[in-house]
Amino acid sequence: MFNSVKNFMAGKAAQTYVNNLISRYGVLQDLKIDAQNKTVEVLCLPHGETDPIRVRIDQYAVVQKGEKHFVRIVKCTCSRPWLQSLVEDFVQGREVEVPSWALTAL
Repeated sequence: MFNSVKNFMAGKAAQTYVNNLISRYGVLQDLKIDAQNKTVEVLCLPHGETDPIRVRIDQYAVVQKGEKHFVRIVKCTCSRPWLQSLVEDFVQGREVEVPSWALTAL
């Protein structure tokens, strides 16, 4: 039970963190992390839009380089074709640094 509470709290902290990262673009409405299967599902509402966008990270990897940790997005699918192309061109295969506290959720 302690692990499920810990995962829940880490997930909420991650949601707040991501919301701060994307606040210029929109609002994160939901974030689901499945650390066992290495997947993430995000529902966000971009500013000026009426319908949310769903982004699913179908596979990610946590990479450590020295003291820093990164997430590499291996495969990602999006609910909008234009966003799918953007993700394929600029996100997939790249690494994003994550704070050490976020590792508990990943």
